[in-house]
Amino acid sequence: MTISNRNKLYLRLLFVLGLVLILVPNQLAATQIKKKKAQPYKIGVVDLMILKRQKISAFPLAKELGADGVEVDMGGLGNRPTFANKLIDPVVRKAYLDTASTLGLEISSLAMTGFYSQSFPTREGVDLTVQDCINTMVLMGVKVGFLPMGVEGDLQKYPERREAIVARLKVVAEKAEAAGVVIAIETDLDASGEVELLNEIGSPAIQISFNFSNPLSAGRDLYRELEILGKDRIAQIHCTNKDGVWLQNDPQIDMKKVKKVLDKMGWSGWLLVERSRDANHPHDVRGNFGANVAYLKSIFQK
Repeated sequence: MTISNRNKLYLRLLFVLGLVLILVPNQLAATQIKKKKAQPYKIGVVDLMILKRQKISAFPLAKELGADGVEVDMGGLGNRPTFANKLIDPVVRKAYLDTASTLGLEISSLAMTGFYSQSFPTREGVDLTVQDCINTMVLMGVKVGFLPMGVEGDLQKYPERREAIVARLKVVAEKAEAAGVVIAIETDLDASGEVELLNEIGSPAIQISFNFSNPLSAGRDLYRELEILGKDRIAQIHCTNKDGVWLQNDPQIDMKKVKKVLDKMGWSGWLLVERSRDANHPHDVRGNFGANVAYLKSIFQK
């Protein structure tokens, strides 16, 4: 073999090696991205319920519990004009985002749980209070805000408040649409009633935060309720029941059937662990939430 031929062979080998070095990592990266996109369900915990309301320490605890993310609360409301929201501080906000990123976690949603004990239909300044949450969502890149209608917004007990609730949610919808986010409301209505309510509001920016305990405590068919709402009306799911037993021991919930229904619907999103704590060990945060997260992952992410 001449020197010229040896050089040509050497150049060919370098060319092939270069292709391998370029294509193989790209192929692996593409496979990893595909796997990540293929996962339709993420499992999160609620910072309020793991006793970490608006505390950055919720993230390392969530990581320890095996969760994919955290529903972060906006803070207490009470008689204040708006939430006790630490996240409005850019230093605090950056610390939250950096910590979540470092731990490989996400913020599933921002929760306005202060409205559980406040009157959404009658409280003054509600639009500005919700705007505070929407502004924080935009600043943090969070797409879902959780808004419970609470005791005073129970339309089964107070049907006369429907007009006020619809009017206020239409205002909220305009703000959410402008910000490119979704406000997920929790009501005491059945699924058909929620469909009617959403149709009356008339905005894709208002959807349902579905809580398993609501239909179960009312004796309704959990699986049929999901089907009636459909995938485009459910923004997130609090997929736990009342306290008493862990999800894996709950005779009221067939979680494999839940997954089958959601798969058939084509729904994807966050499944959030809120309750379902063992009545014998109600204060064991790591035991209760760790068990429920692990169980949900064994069903939805296997």
